[in-house]
Amino acid sequence: MQGKIIKGIAGFYYVHVAGTGIFECKAKGIFRKEKIKPLVGDNVEMELLDAQDKTGNIIRILPRKNELIRPSVANIDQALVIFAAKKPKPNFNLLDRFLITMEQKEIETIICFNKQDLVQPQELDFLRSIYEPCGYRVLAVSARKQQGLEEVREVLQNRTTTVAGPSGVGKSSMINLLSPEADMETGTLSEKIDRGKHTTRHSQLLYIDEDTYIMDTPGFSSLYLTDIGQEELKDYFREFEKYEPFCRFQGCSHIHEPDCGVKAALAEGKISPVRYENYVMLYEDRKNKRGGR
Repeated sequence: MQGKIIKGIAGFYYVHVAGTGIFECKAKGIFRKEKIKPLVGDNVEMELLDAQDKTGNIIRILPRKNELIRPSVANIDQALVIFAAKKPKPNFNLLDRFLITMEQKEIETIICFNKQDLVQPQELDFLRSIYEPCGYRVLAVSARKQQGLEEVREVLQNRTTTVAGPSGVGKSSMINLLSPEADMETGTLSEKIDRGKHTTRHSQLLYIDEDTYIMDTPGFSSLYLTDIGQEELKDYFREFEKYEPFCRFQGCSHIHEPDCGVKAALAEGKISPVRYENYVMLYEDRKNKRGGR
């Protein structure tokens, strides 16, 4: 029997089998010997122990398409990062750090600004002007007024999507609207594992439709780019690429060098000052932390 791990806690893995339900499983000892840990999002084979109690053992982890460290999840097709358009106002530096992390993993990201009902149209235009020219899809929604949710549902279809964002942006409200069964399913799962009050501390997959899952991850307020050096940082700002051939120096950092194509594009309004300022801030941060290496 095959299924997908939707939650892992205290050595138990909860495996969703389409059309059948959720099975509580342990992982075979072979995984410990081989130092392989099953992850939320893993597609697995399991042996059934008790059909009535829905218990089993995971006997094989199918090949992973990708793997994230924080949160520890596998087989993500895309990311939906949710920020509020207002209350709280967007932290662009945090958003850019998230985008860099996803670029590094080659996971496409859709940006969603919730609480669009709290801002004027020109404020939404400003938010779009930062990220759409970079090639990111930007959605504007209001969970409170249930506006724009159809477009979100459309981008989720037939994919496993990790949904992330800081606390207070309305992420949980969005998830409950996108998957009315999410509350019920989370409740059933919590009853089974008797740890309902801790559910937000762990990543879990919510089944929405056939081949459609969303991964609810705990709210984040900081994100550290621990393994990206200052020289490679520019590679994760996708809008820089087409202007780099116009840089005089190969390996231009786009900060101090003269005749820089990226800085010329910035001066011409082709690159967002918000993005460029965050790039410089992150570059200097990398430089200070690594002593310029």
